[in-house]
Amino acid sequence: MSGSCCGKAKFDGLDPGYIRILWWVIAINGLMFLVEMAAGIGAQSQALQADALDFLGDTLTYGVSLWAIGKAISLRSNIALIKGYSLLIMAFWVFGSTVYRVFVVSSPDAMTMGGVAIAAFAANLVSVLLLMRYKDGDANVRSVWLCSRNDAIGNLIVLLAASGVWFADSAWPDLAVAAVLAGLFLSSAWQIVRQARAEKLSIAEHSGHSHGAG
Repeated sequence: MSGSCCGKAKFDGLDPGYIRILWWVIAINGLMFLVEMAAGIGAQSQALQADALDFLGDTLTYGVSLWAIGKAISLRSNIALIKGYSLLIMAFWVFGSTVYRVFVVSSPDAMTMGGVAIAAFAANLVSVLLLMRYKDGDANVRSVWLCSRNDAIGNLIVLLAASGVWFADSAWPDLAVAAVLAGLFLSSAWQIVRQARAEKLSIAEHSGHSHGAG
């Protein structure tokens, strides 16, 4: 049984159905990272590359989440913290590379951006629907839901960027969307870190009460 900041037990992922779904989500994200990164480099799209990086991060962190299921809540909370901080690093990377591209601007291929964004959205929509019933679990489980939800939102934003690039014949919509995605990473990092730290505080308080009672 896992604790939360409210002292109420939350789903900890220890369910065969959830584990099976997580394996599917890992496979979907790994495949889409390869597809989207190749397309992003080929189309010179910063937004596609940022979204592909998110797919890679999700693939790795979902694997860690899978490994953490059934482990002590303190370990799961620590892993969630690591995932939150990794999202923070990812956000800074996207911000930095976007600023760099501002000075080396070349318009990306809007058709490739749009086509890949549609495919990526479909893949992420499947992941979101599979994970929907598990979105309110502990920090480890919730981080999986947040990352999948962010990916789906990110794909829609990239699709808008592709429309902007095509309409304006400019790289600026692509760069603006990359910055928005970085902001989304920052928001998710904050939510994951906040919940994980609350769980760790709850554990410490419970441990202190137990020792006091003893």
